[in-house]
Amino acid sequence: MAAGAETTALLAELEALRDEVAAEGRRRFRASRDDLGTPAFAAGALNLAHYLALRKHDHRRLQRELMLRGLSSLGRLEGRVLATLDAAIVALAALAGETTRRRAPSRRQFFRGEARLQAATAALFGSPRETRQGRILVTLPSDAAHDPALLHAIAAAGADAVRINCAHDGPAAWEAMIAHARAAERATGRPLKILMDIAGPKIRTGEVRTPADRARIGVGDRLLVGRRLAPDLAAAYPFQATCTAPAILDAIGEGARISIDDGRFSGAVVARAGEALVVAVDQAKLGGAKLRPEKGLNFPETALALDPLTDKDRADLDFVVRHADMIGYSFVQTADDIRRLQGELSARSARWREIGIVAKIETPVAVRNLPEIIVAAAGRQPFAVMIARGDLAVEIGFSRLAEMQEELLWLSEAAHVPVIWATQVLEKLVKSGLPSRGEMTDAAMAARAECVMLNKGPNVVAAIEALDGLFRRMAEHQSKKTPTLRALRTW
Repeated sequence: MAAGAETTALLAELEALRDEVAAEGRRRFRASRDDLGTPAFAAGALNLAHYLALRKHDHRRLQRELMLRGLSSLGRLEGRVLATLDAAIVALAALAGETTRRRAPSRRQFFRGEARLQAATAALFGSPRETRQGRILVTLPSDAAHDPALLHAIAAAGADAVRINCAHDGPAAWEAMIAHARAAERATGRPLKILMDIAGPKIRTGEVRTPADRARIGVGDRLLVGRRLAPDLAAAYPFQATCTAPAILDAIGEGARISIDDGRFSGAVVARAGEALVVAVDQAKLGGAKLRPEKGLNFPETALALDPLTDKDRADLDFVVRHADMIGYSFVQTADDIRRLQGELSARSARWREIGIVAKIETPVAVRNLPEIIVAAAGRQPFAVMIARGDLAVEIGFSRLAEMQEELLWLSEAAHVPVIWATQVLEKLVKSGLPSRGEMTDAAMAARAECVMLNKGPNVVAAIEALDGLFRRMAEHQSKKTPTLRALRTW
């Protein structure tokens, strides 16, 4: 086929793709319209629907053909699906000497998805700083309740928001932390948003039992997980742990996997001993890992029918709705979970639509349901997605985490929804004062998210300063997936 004929055929293919994406996107959008409580999110919901329609198919060949002709590779269209397709079609038609019914998007039309994402980010985290767009969120330790200087240092170093974990402390401590944060705001002249993270259901080890001569469990060992310890079975099962949510044990079938302590060791259920599960450990750290109480239990292959709102969460919400700018929602898995929280908020406050929701995406079920979660939440109030990399890695497997965090970034950008990149960012710097090489690279990758969360630690102020500088430098080179092509100064 001659080059001109190939270009004409490619134009026809792209026109057909555009028609299919628009039609399928409209269908998806209409199906979700009931969740659009505010018209402000309609454009984001529609673009998300277009993106999902586009990504149903493999477009690698099409990308290469467009690249060959110096046109958009479609690889950066997340925030502007139809506008990018229209721009490519108009340019391709000009190359082919053909006419098209499409019109080239204006500058405003092409970039308005970016503007909407920036506005959504500002609604949650405040206006960007002059030197950087990315925001920094810092988890507060319990000490912050009686250390106003810590909040001042955090704010002065460049934090945009602080996180209070409602799994710890209580209303008196939280109120003191917030008072110190407001004082830091006044002293620095910069707003410091408050995220209060409700705890959700805790699935952890309770009591544990280990052999007297060996504290570490390793590959080949068997672990008994039950409602209570079983001293009479200690000879057969010297490693034992209770579960803080014992009712879920009935839902765990033989062959299901269990991961303990953020994946430090894991195994499959091979049998039952009475009401307890017998887990054959087949993955563990070299030298084994200590079996400890209050460590997370994950069941990555089992759909657990757990209410993400506990009685404690509902009690905490009475305080949270009066003080928080954002609510962190743990263990959210479906759009109904979002609606349940919205119902609790509306029952407590007339201003509930002003309070942001941060959905922590930490299970395969939440990943699958993310489009519906986004529309249900962002359709009614400010909303962000948190990539909770700790639990997510355990649930989907460490080998898939890097791939999945990319997909979550893409999907959120398509909806014009900000993302918080969380878990172990600059962890060694925060804890010990000296970063590893790998975590500096990880932090640079995190700059593609709208916000990055740092955990608590003795050197968190130094980590804020490092992240602030990294954000400023990376912004000169990269915006989301797009290289900005700043002049190189090394050579």
